[in-house]
Parts: sequence; C-alpha cells; structure tokens
Amino acid sequence: MIARREWKPLAAIGLLFLVFYWLPVGAPRFDRSLLEALALAREYARQHVLLCLVPAFFIAGAIAVFLSQEAVLRTLGPRANKLLAYGVASVSGSILAVCSCTVLPLFAGIHRRGAGLGPATTFLYAGPAINILAIILTARILGVELGVARAIGAIGFSVVIGLIMQAVFPADPDGSEESGFPSADPDGSRPLYQDALTIAAMVGVLVFANWGSPAGEPGLWGAVASARWVLTAVFALGLGAALVAWRGLRIGRAILAAACVASLALLFPETPAVAFAAGILALAGLVATGTGELQEWLSSTWDLAKQILPLLLLGVLVAGALFGRPGHEGLVPSAWVQQAVGGNSIRANLFASVAGAFMYFATLTEVPILQGLISSGMGKGPALALLLAGPALSLPNMLVIRSVIGTKKTLVFVALVIVAAATSGMIYGTLL
Repeated sequence: MIARREWKPLAAIGLLFLVFYWLPVGAPRFDRSLLEALALAREYARQHVLLCLVPAFFIAGAIAVFLSQEAVLRTLGPRANKLLAYGVASVSGSILAVCSCTVLPLFAGIHRRGAGLGPATTFLYAGPAINILAIILTARILGVELGVARAIGAIGFSVVIGLIMQAVFPADPDGSEESGFPSADPDGSRPLYQDALTIAAMVGVLVFANWGSPAGEPGLWGAVASARWVLTAVFALGLGAALVAWRGLRIGRAILAAACVASLALLFPETPAVAFAAGILALAGLVATGTGELQEWLSSTWDLAKQILPLLLLGVLVAGALFGRPGHEGLVPSAWVQQAVGGNSIRANLFASVAGAFMYFATLTEVPILQGLISSGMGKGPALALLLAGPALSLPNMLVIRSVIGTKKTLVFVALVIVAAATSGMIYGTLL
C-alpha cells in the first residue's frame, strides 16, 4: 500500500512521463520554438549579461554594503516622507538604461537595505519603464503624443502601484533585519557624498556602456553615442579613484589594472567588449584581494548573482519558447497578437498589457516591435498598454521578484501593473 505522502511525487512523475511521451518533437512550430528559446538565451547572454547585468550586480552590492542604511531608511524607508520617497523612486529610473531584468539586482539591493515595499516597488516598475533613452526614442519614432503619454503613465502609475502595495501589505518589514548584508559604516560617520559619488560612477558606467543610439546620428544623442566608450572609461576611472581614496584600494594595483584594460582597448578598438570584460575581471580581482568592506562588496554582489541569474536565464528560455524573438515566432503565433490588439476595446488593451507583461523586451527593443505592430493595425491605446507593461515586466522578471518578496506580493504587483497599463491604454485611446 502506497503511503498518502507518496501520492504527490507519484503524480508528479506520472505527469512528467506524459509530457515527455506526448512531446511534439518533429512538429515544425515546436522545433522552432526550442530553437527560439536557445537563440533568445544566446542573444541575452551576448548583449545584456556583460554590459547590463554584471554592472547592475556590482551597483546593487555597493548599495547593500556602502550606502548607509540610515540614508536609505531616511529616503525610501516605510517611515520616510512619502512625497520624497515616492518622488525619488518614480524618477530615479530616468537615468538608468535598464530592462526589466537588469533592474532586479538594484531592486533587491534597495529593498534589502531597508527601503519600504511601496517605494521599492515604485522603483521596480518605474526603473525600466521611464528610462530617458526609451522615452525619447518612443517620441521620435512613434510620435510625441505616445512618448509623453508613456512618461506620464509610467511615473504616475508607478507611484499608484507603490502606494497600493504598501496599503495591501502594511506590515511588510523594512528588510533590514533579514538583509544578510552587514553595514560597513554602522555609525554613519562616513560622509554621504562619498557613497553617492562611488555609486554614481558605477551608474555612469552602466548608462554609457548601454547607450542605445547608433553612432553617426546627428545632434547631441549621436555625439554621446560616438563617445560612449570614452565616457564609460571616464566613469570607470572615477570609480577607481573613489575606491582608492575612500575604500582602501591600493593605488599601485589600481594603476596596473587600468593600464592593462587601456592596453586591451587600444589593441581591440573594434571590440570594446573585450576591454569592458577585462575591466570587470580586474575590478573583481582588486575587490577580492582587498580588505574589509571591499570583500563584503564582492560577497553581497555574488549573493545577488546566485539568487537572480539562474531564475533569470530559465525565464528567458521559457519566454523565448513561447513568444520567440522580434521577427521570429515561438509557440504563440504573432498573428494572434496582431488580431487581438486592434481598436481600443477593453479586451484589446487588457490583452496587450498581459502579452507585454509576459514577453521579454530588451532595452529599447519595444519601440521597433511596436512600430511593426502599429503598422499591422494595432490601436493606439493597446500600444501604450504594451509600452507600460512590456518593459516593466517579463516572465524572467516575475520569477526573480517572487524570490525577493514572495509569491503573494509578486502576484499583486503583476496584477497592478497589468491593470494600470490597460487602464492607461483605455484612457489614451479614448482621448485620441
């Protein structure tokens, strides 16, 4: 007789057997979806892990170790001034060219450091939704009205979502007791500007390494694109100087590392990622051989990477299998999406927000994708709904959020984003 506690494992094994038994291997769409899953994972690894995620992990680790917990609590904590907390959280993403996955280490860092659930989720939503590069590109390609609506909707609804999350979960702890990240400056004696400048240098590296404009384009935008790697190097040197001056990094080692990275940049001018990767490795080596808070920084960075990366890559594989890459189909036919988002009905807006929430959009890729959908008959309301839900959420993003704040809070957050995006689309489509 099989014990009752063994029925669940037996059922799971039976279900797994049936899945593999009826697996439609050989069916063209199924085989193509598997290739799309691998292709999207490869694309993500090549374009986003080194330039986006790794710097984001280091920034999150720095927030967890360098930034005074008192400063975080004062600005974003549950007892902070609400106008200040939500104002800072809603617009801070405007300087970060991050996608829904890159923002995750930053969200985990500020939440564990003591930010309240409301301001933390406001930042989580607004970070990828309001970055200034995406807003400008939206206005230039899809129209000024849609660009302005995207900016207003992202900022406004990020605050609304944060306030509702805090109201629904008022007893949410501030995270300080379970962060696992020791404070490197418990008495708060180090000037705040030192922490701010150190983190700002890392943010500069993240922003300019991922500047999303083709070189040769006229105007300030194109000029910055042409000089993006020079600006990245300037901020990297600023980070090195800050670590030497305020964190105890040995200046001889820092100069040697900078010289090696500069040499690689000169040897491989057409492949700047080589020098960038060398700079990341050099930073990790310097921090690993340092003392005190430098080693704590590397430890907290690694802890976040272990927690987030496996779920993230699993989610990318699933999203690729279901929806494919831009211009390529997965299991879900793109024609279904195009047919479902015409007009400005409640169904069209809701479908656009749900589809956008589960699809993965790399930074700025939502604009050309929407351009194609609009030319195929997508309504303006559903276009805004997808713009507000797509960059802010994705299946990989949801898996990681769940590991940070739990299943119940994640479900509420996802539902709020979908409803907010669909409501924005309805209002925008009706007004136009």
